[in-house]
Amino acid sequence: MKEAEHLTEISETAALPKLGSLVLNPRSLELKSWEKGSRYASADVSFGAILGLIKLGIGYSEVPPGKSGCPCHSHSMEEELFIILEGSGTYRFGDTEYPFQSGDILSAPAGGLETAHQIINSGETTLRYFALSANSDAEIVQYPDSKKIMSKTRLPGGQSLRRVTLQSDNLDYWEGEPCGG
Repeated sequence: MKEAEHLTEISETAALPKLGSLVLNPRSLELKSWEKGSRYASADVSFGAILGLIKLGIGYSEVPPGKSGCPCHSHSMEEELFIILEGSGTYRFGDTEYPFQSGDILSAPAGGLETAHQIINSGETTLRYFALSANSDAEIVQYPDSKKIMSKTRLPGGQSLRRVTLQSDNLDYWEGEPCGG
């Protein structure tokens, strides 16, 4: 599964229960549940676009005990903020693990592998949180456990271009170019 493939995207024109033109109650949104192997599972919804937000991504996630909603990763451009609504767990950040609980706010600044992060529900109840992120037009994401790199860019018209490769797939700049003899 590709990163964020499991998030439900909602267009600005979707029929949603709204409290007002710029007000939305996330409890009225339908979550999309997914599972990958024994380590990853979540029910999520992404809803920033519904509120008219382009540069700020907002999502809501519910992660069952013993699971994580994504692999450990770092963002080169996008900062993230997680607001823990219910539950407890372990926040893996760089080489350190931090316990967290309901009411805590977790920060994930942009950077290299030193800012790689992952939220793990190590508690006994469902973990519920909001995730906020800067929606940059281009991004490089590194995955330290699997040694992958994802590059992505947002294109006009709401489309995107995304590529995931292994770090070891590093080609020479001129590889495959018709350089002549």
